[in-house]
Amino acid sequence: MKLNEIKDNEGSTKNRKRLGRGIGSGSGKTAGRGVKGQKARSGVAINGFEGGQMPIYRRLPKRGFNNIFASEFVVVSLGRIQAAVDAKKLDASKTVDAAALKAAGVIRRAKDGVRVLADGELKAKISLEVAGASKSAIEKIEKAGGSVKLLAAAAE
Repeated sequence: MKLNEIKDNEGSTKNRKRLGRGIGSGSGKTAGRGVKGQKARSGVAINGFEGGQMPIYRRLPKRGFNNIFASEFVVVSLGRIQAAVDAKKLDASKTVDAAALKAAGVIRRAKDGVRVLADGELKAKISLEVAGASKSAIEKIEKAGGSVKLLAAAAE
């Protein structure tokens, strides 16, 4: 195979439809837009328009807001941490923090910190350094002989 012989797989590309090119093309005259009316013309913007009736997004009440300053934590379950320890991806003898979890492939990115939840069983004795943990998760970790150090949220 040479560079000049490279081509796409058969049927992977389709030629674009050439609109308004005469009656013989099958899509001449109105170019597949039907006849007359607002949608046949250019500059149509009718998403959410209900013919003058009060649109649904204005009829329904608005509630709540999105807090742009809220911290977004990555949630990790105890079962997931135990699985990583079993697979020898996490070293239980060292402190487990966000960087260690990322290196082990438990989380993809740390975002604003890691929060540990009590899902699953933990047998390994590990010391965690995380941004947050549920009460039941802390209980399970300490029952297994480990410890949890909660990091203070990043300074404003």
